[in-house]
Amino acid sequence: MLSAETLTIALTALLADAAFGWPDRLYRRISHPVVWIGRLIAALDTRWNRGGRRILRGGLAVLVVVVAAVLPAWALTVLLRPLPGSGVLLGLLAWPLVASRSLHDHVAAVAQPLTAGNIAGAKQAVAMIVGRDLSDDPAPIARAALESLAENTSDGITAPVLWAAIGGLPGIAAYKAINTLDSMIGHRSPRHLLFGRIAARLDDVVNLPASRLTGLLFVAAAWSAQAWRVMRRDARHHRSPNAGWPEAAMAGALGIRLSGPRSYHGVSTPEPWLNAAARDPGPQDLLRGLTLYRRSMALLALGLLVALAA
Repeated sequence: MLSAETLTIALTALLADAAFGWPDRLYRRISHPVVWIGRLIAALDTRWNRGGRRILRGGLAVLVVVVAAVLPAWALTVLLRPLPGSGVLLGLLAWPLVASRSLHDHVAAVAQPLTAGNIAGAKQAVAMIVGRDLSDDPAPIARAALESLAENTSDGITAPVLWAAIGGLPGIAAYKAINTLDSMIGHRSPRHLLFGRIAARLDDVVNLPASRLTGLLFVAAAWSAQAWRVMRRDARHHRSPNAGWPEAAMAGALGIRLSGPRSYHGVSTPEPWLNAAARDPGPQDLLRGLTLYRRSMALLALGLLVALAA
């Protein structure tokens, strides 16, 4: 059962990040916890991703990184718990592990030039959040940004907030370590196919509840039966066991199609469409997607408040 302390941690982290993001001044002074985790992962990748038994070595790397993230979080929890307002204090420590403000700002940076007809500016901005090849057509640019918005709402906000509500500061630290491992070594490149296998599978598991919850938040924020139908019908068609849920819900809510074929470094991948019969998204749909995102995050905060008051 969720405790008042862990719910307070989750709510504080979500609200603090929505209000302030991660200020540049703080980043210049102390960098960011995800960067710290990334440096450890990179060092282990360099040292251990060689020779035989790479799956085992990768699993050991996962264990080291998760323990390195959880131990200080647990120690800080023990240290601060006796203090008045400990839930808020721990929530402020969890704050940089939620990315609600930065996600909104990155997608808004695509929407602004795209709606103004500045295709070059929009392509430059979307290249900061996706790695696929893009033409000068506004539709694939809007589609890429909306897919990133949907998927990262789950990975970057709902999941860390959920794990904070479940496990407090250690819970969100463990999740962020696993998610960063997946982003750095959990892909199917020749170098990481074996070494990152456990990281990728573990990330799928820990993101499973948040992906479904994010889809439901999009459905509720849109108040759309179509979003519900598309999510239930198409989510499992996605190449990812989790990303399809928020993406399908967003596609249904906005009346557009998402996912589908795309190209990476000149190599095409024939991904299935979500909401295939609908139209391609345009610049205005990107603005509508951001509105849906803000409403969904407000619902998430409201849900935490209700659970805290219960």
